[in-house]
Amino acid sequence: MSRCTWLVTTLISFVSFGLVPNAAADSNVDVMVYGATPSGIAAAVAAGKSGQSVLLVEPSNRIGGLVTSGLSHTDFHSLESLSGAFLDFANRVETHYAETFGVDSPQVKASYHGTFGEPKVNLAAFHALLNEQPRVELIHQHRLTTLSQTETSPRNRIESATLADPQGNTQTVRAKVFIDGSYEGDLMAMAGVPWRAGREGRDEHGESLAPETADDQLQAYNFRFIMTQDETNRVTPVAPPGYRREDFVGVLDAIESDKIQRVFDYPSKCIFKAHLPVLPGGKYDINDVSRGLVRLSLPGKNLGWPDGTPEERQAIHAEHLRDQVGLLYFLQNDLEVPPEFREEAKLWGWCRDEFLDTDHLPPQLYVREARRMQGVHVYTQADSEYAAEGTRAKFHPDSIAMADYGNNCHGTHHEGPRFGGKHSGEFYNPVPPYQIPYGVLLPKEVDNLLVPGAVSSSHVGFCALRLEPVWMSLGQAAGHAAALAVQHDRPVQQVDISELQHHLHADGSATIYVSDVLPGSPDFTAVQWWGAAGGLLKLYPEGTPRKPRGKRLHGQYSEAAPWHAVELDKTLDADLEQRWRALAASIGVPLDVLPQANGTTTRGEFIRAASAASSQ
Repeated sequence: MSRCTWLVTTLISFVSFGLVPNAAADSNVDVMVYGATPSGIAAAVAAGKSGQSVLLVEPSNRIGGLVTSGLSHTDFHSLESLSGAFLDFANRVETHYAETFGVDSPQVKASYHGTFGEPKVNLAAFHALLNEQPRVELIHQHRLTTLSQTETSPRNRIESATLADPQGNTQTVRAKVFIDGSYEGDLMAMAGVPWRAGREGRDEHGESLAPETADDQLQAYNFRFIMTQDETNRVTPVAPPGYRREDFVGVLDAIESDKIQRVFDYPSKCIFKAHLPVLPGGKYDINDVSRGLVRLSLPGKNLGWPDGTPEERQAIHAEHLRDQVGLLYFLQNDLEVPPEFREEAKLWGWCRDEFLDTDHLPPQLYVREARRMQGVHVYTQADSEYAAEGTRAKFHPDSIAMADYGNNCHGTHHEGPRFGGKHSGEFYNPVPPYQIPYGVLLPKEVDNLLVPGAVSSSHVGFCALRLEPVWMSLGQAAGHAAALAVQHDRPVQQVDISELQHHLHADGSATIYVSDVLPGSPDFTAVQWWGAAGGLLKLYPEGTPRKPRGKRLHGQYSEAAPWHAVELDKTLDADLEQRWRALAASIGVPLDVLPQANGTTTRGEFIRAASAASSQ
């Protein structure tokens, strides 16, 4: 569907419901952020903290995206990979549990440093983040309808965005910089920025995880239900609208196989993956079983989502809900289900204290992938793989975020019957902690637009960026970049990278993974600055074994990635001093203020001296 067709369809939908648009008061702000996802919230907060006036626009009546809609077991591997906006958010969640139940309470432990929060607690934390920013205004239930643009050279510029509420009232917002925080890239697409949905062929970017030829396959979606076995908080599921028993009888053959041993379990041989550890409040984050015999994710059923109208997306949402709630209802109630499975399934239900406006079901579908911008830097598989030398991934001097998850895809196509068939296009690729360059946020065609949600990437590359902590880091970078573009009156493509990195480091956001100097350390900003310059490359002897992850703790979570420490107290040896002095000279640090390797000088003393000299 073209951008013009989308606009016409949207306007027709207002007329069909008798919603004749009425003009509302227009507004002028420095930055408009569309989509109060975690990425959009982080962008709004960062721009507000930098002194800009911000309007954050959410099309629905609930902020927080999937983090407040069921995805409560956050996707990361080591705690050392968390920084900036997401770490601030997680700390607030942990503080809530500590203040409510006590520092040593089971709830605090279950929250895993605030990364496993109940949706209602996550929602409150996001609202608290926004409420602390007096220059950020949030409006709900306003959907983008049109953009006004002017042609400049060599790029276009967005002048204003027109929004409409459910009653058809319109509001025009003029802004100096626009940020698209939506999962789908709706504002980006309306601005005429090129995008893709589907998979590139293997040869296009040299990606081993890509298919031989390009296609329109899209990573599958499912709901992240929040469920409980606690009778005092349990709501019994009912048949969803459109329920048809015949759609689910095929699951009986799967149950009879030894590949399905329980309805709810972790991590495999089940139908509903109930993530462990249990969330605070005795709640479970329910997900698709990777490589399982029975899947919740429905590849192919979501192909109309990326460029779909609101009505088309609602139909896809309803179909996924009918399928996944219907499957649970069948397992709990159909008499052909073996009694042991049926009785086990009946022990589970929705949480009475969650999602009160949507019958205790998550209001948002888990949109793992939709549009992907094709921007200044297309992030690919190679960007998160090991560099030719050393123990780190490819170095990006213009890095504005980092992560440690790896390329993760739940499948893009289903072969065989609904139950008992097999997903294809599925991969889980371990990689070392990786950096993300500024170019993934930048369109080539528009000089005042940043896109931290539908970031510029290939399908395979996007599968390493599509995690909520990463999206928050990208949003935080977009917010600070927008502020710098406003302050210096320049296109976002011309923001000074070193200045942007300085603001990010000062805001506690890491641009390179350092396992032993974390946010809050007095050395954090100096070490991050030195790392951004390339000072942390090849710190370990040639031939050091490469290992992308540390010792497994539980589930997908692990200790810090090995061979990524800076070891500030380690004595500076002559060879490293020589390399570091050459680097310092190349970035303009006066060499006469730097300590020499004399048998007692430490790495930390050198980095601190270099950092102090660079800031003078």
